[in-house]
Amino acid sequence: MSGIDDRRKAMDAKLEHDSELRFKVNNRRNKLLGLWAADKLGLAGDAAAQYAKTVVLSDFEAPGDDDVLRKVLGDFNAKSLKVDEKTIRLKMNELIEVAHDQVVKE
Repeated sequence: MSGIDDRRKAMDAKLEHDSELRFKVNNRRNKLLGLWAADKLGLAGDAAAQYAKTVVLSDFEAPGDDDVLRKVLGDFNAKSLKVDEKTIRLKMNELIEVAHDQVVKE
């Protein structure tokens, strides 16, 4: 039975590691998205970093990426910027790969 227990523990550890990695990658992607959006909104320096934090925090409102999308799209619409949902989703997909590479290298 210890062989089965060992495999179960190893699987549990892998699932925990994978979950933690997904969490870190999503947070990094959201920060990068926030910095990208901040640039489009005309923010720089500390204001851009603070905005990026609000994008990261927006992800905790509901499961999935829709809350982040709504946040950024709403901010673009408030500034009358012509950036559509498709463009933001494409940027999110692009940045998830960048974020993954960055987190894995840490």
